[in-house]
Amino acid sequence: MFQTGLIGLVGSLGAVSKIVLLLLLVFSVISWAVIFFKWRAFQVADREDKRFLALLVKTRDLDELFRQVRRIEGSPSACVFEGVMERVGSGRVEGKDGVASGPIDQHVIERTASHLGQRQLSGLETYLPFLATTGNITPFVGLLGTVMGIIDAFREIGTQGTASISAVAPGVAEALVATAAGLFTAIPAVIAYNYFLVRIRSTAFRLDSVTIELLASLSTAASKTKPVPVGVQG
Repeated sequence: MFQTGLIGLVGSLGAVSKIVLLLLLVFSVISWAVIFFKWRAFQVADREDKRFLALLVKTRDLDELFRQVRRIEGSPSACVFEGVMERVGSGRVEGKDGVASGPIDQHVIERTASHLGQRQLSGLETYLPFLATTGNITPFVGLLGTVMGIIDAFREIGTQGTASISAVAPGVAEALVATAAGLFTAIPAVIAYNYFLVRIRSTAFRLDSVTIELLASLSTAASKTKPVPVGVQG
């Protein structure tokens, strides 16, 4: 007998449809947990990036900026800056006597910044494949429940020998519930996945800007500390 209400409707479903709904529920719960977790992570990354970029604009002394960056946690741009400075920073730009030991190797800096930036972006991309997978497969999982509901509807028609509403309605309801559950699970996951991709592209743009600014600052610092040729000294 067809039952009204959500609990009654779920109770009237077949075994396969109940398994399908349970699977969709698991995907939905996990995807929403990922959505809230990643939203929080991107909020922290954006806020800390703004703090770092404000310091980058105000502070021209790279050594002072390097000391302040150590107090900024959760900023991808700050992590890239700190990693580059540790790799080819002021200690490598200046020799033991306080003069430049050689020209800045921009290729080394760019490769180092690119590697560090990819590491930061990979961290931000964590768990996003699950959202993409959820958005791709859950409509088909719901479609499985839909097909099973239609099969049950036709079975009831054959058993009762009539296509009355009482024979068709339970199977059709089962099919529609599975379809709705699949879409309910997939749509938020797809929207969140595309939204986070936009945020990642924005973060990648900031990392490129920091790399360009750091290259310019290191080149300026190296040019100011070039040793005076011996023949020019009075």
